[in-house]
Amino acid sequence: MSRNLPVNAGRIAEDIDALAKITEPDHPWTRRAFSPLFLEGRAYIEARMKAAGLETRMDAAGNLIGRRAGAKPGLGTIMVGSHSDTVPDGGRFDGIAGTITALEVARSLKDQDIQLDHDLEIIDFLAEEVSIFGVSCIGSRGMTGQIPEAWLSRTNGDRTLADGITEVGGNPSTLLSQSRPDLKGFLELHIEQGPILENEKKDVGIVTAIAGITRIEITVEGRADHAGTTPMDGRADALVAASQLVLDIREAAAQRAKTPGHFAATVGEFRIEPNAANVVPSKVVLLIDGRAEIRGDMEAFCEWLDAHVIKLAIAQGVTIKSPNRVSDNYPTPGDPRLLKILEQACDTVGAKHRRMASGAGHDTAWVAKVAPAAMIFVPCKEGRSHCADEWAENDDIALGAAVLFEAVRDMDKSLNEEKA
Repeated sequence: MSRNLPVNAGRIAEDIDALAKITEPDHPWTRRAFSPLFLEGRAYIEARMKAAGLETRMDAAGNLIGRRAGAKPGLGTIMVGSHSDTVPDGGRFDGIAGTITALEVARSLKDQDIQLDHDLEIIDFLAEEVSIFGVSCIGSRGMTGQIPEAWLSRTNGDRTLADGITEVGGNPSTLLSQSRPDLKGFLELHIEQGPILENEKKDVGIVTAIAGITRIEITVEGRADHAGTTPMDGRADALVAASQLVLDIREAAAQRAKTPGHFAATVGEFRIEPNAANVVPSKVVLLIDGRAEIRGDMEAFCEWLDAHVIKLAIAQGVTIKSPNRVSDNYPTPGDPRLLKILEQACDTVGAKHRRMASGAGHDTAWVAKVAPAAMIFVPCKEGRSHCADEWAENDDIALGAAVLFEAVRDMDKSLNEEKA
């Protein structure tokens, strides 16, 4: 359907296509943070920022920022953006769509000679994806003063994370004291990375919350025996017990997912000892990745798991150690006022929308700890992401950019009214 949008869809497509060419030739699309290709992509984005009249800089965390001054100095900053790094063999749109649509908001404001009262900053966060140093969301954590000091000493070969941040133009010596009290609101566009919008024929998802991520390690201990001579009814097989546990976890998660609020649990790591074909497995260590929009759902799942492993151990004749939460992050709700502004912006541009949670982590979750923040999703083909088949239609991305454009203007006005 043809729409008269306040943004230039052709420019968005041009930029996404240009960045898609900056990749490892045999591994589309790969532009990992801290790599020469990443820096080449950054240089392209910075040049486009400057062409849009933005004043560019690199902050201490290695984030690329383009700034457009507001008409009323001292009111604070509205920030829009995402990330331009990719996972290995990843997609053309994850993060990139959000960075380029944020840039398009600034360009369209300039084209239409619209000056906000607040400063506007377009940001390309450093290393949202898991980096070569084994950690993610480095830029958003760093900008908001939430990066652990120990991270700076993490190594990859002979480089530390501090070295990497320095190489991209950041300043790790001042990183631990970073704060952004000027931030009045943050918006991020992202591809959904799931099939819901496409299946329901919706244009935009208004992200109500970013799911909390809990990782739980469980150790199952049995007894190693000869695989050929030990009777089947006389074994303490750790792998059999662990396999049953995986099935039970899947069923419990599937039942919980039927209730309101996003919930998922996945066993994605499995280590078997001694891992030999002719030995009954004596030990299995498995790692559960749990995602919950509602914190109470995760607590209830963990309570079920604690009780269930006791029963399963008795039934299988093995020992199962108490589940260990190796990491545990709470859900991050979207700012209620910004969610309403985004819904109004959808209505303004004629975008069909629905509220939904994000099962994936995003930079927005870290910004939201220090300032009002919210996200929108646009559809991606068959929900595919983190793979070369990831695809989003440019018309859908442009419509999302139009939503951002209208939302930024509404934020500028509503923040002024609040100040008054």
